[in-house]
Amino acid sequence: MNSFLEALAVQRQDDHRYYHHSRINQSLHLVSAVSFLAAYALLFIDPVAAAHVGWLVAMTTRQAGHFFFEPKGFDHINNATHEYKEQIKVGYNLNRKVVLLAVWVLAPVALYADPSLLGLIEPAAGVRGFVDDVGLAWLALGVGGLLFRTLHLMLIRDAQTGLVWCAKILTDPFNDIRLYHRSPLHLLRGETIDPAFFRRAG
Repeated sequence: MNSFLEALAVQRQDDHRYYHHSRINQSLHLVSAVSFLAAYALLFIDPVAAAHVGWLVAMTTRQAGHFFFEPKGFDHINNATHEYKEQIKVGYNLNRKVVLLAVWVLAPVALYADPSLLGLIEPAAGVRGFVDDVGLAWLALGVGGLLFRTLHLMLIRDAQTGLVWCAKILTDPFNDIRLYHRSPLHLLRGETIDPAFFRRAG
């Protein structure tokens, strides 16, 4: 158990120090974290609504922070190139995220083109039915994406790495709130990069 918790702490620290320099990215992660917690609660009440909140709010804010606001030049603080960080990324790096987000965008298109998905599901009735089917498809994509990468890591590395990453992803909303709850205030003061990284480098 101690080994698992230590590995979880390492994955969390690596994710934070390599991919969360920007205060804008941190603030968007805070919005994402709160949204994911709402989605977690909705899972027990309305799974379709949970999927819509999870993908349309939580995932879009989270990934926008990474794609548009996080610096991608040489990381002098950690002495690492962007390419190196992408190569050693345990979970979904930017290239893998592009694939995942492309499937997310194409899911409604596929359902619109063939409401039965080649006979796999009952065709939706009306706009509400279509929206519900899209939500279920996105829910399946989220669960599938999590399980796929977990099993993939278990095969290419070891079982603990995969299980630790899965635990990290599921608990990220709680950790992000702990880490980034003050980020919007710092951003309002004009602080665009977290100075903690520079202090550590010094």
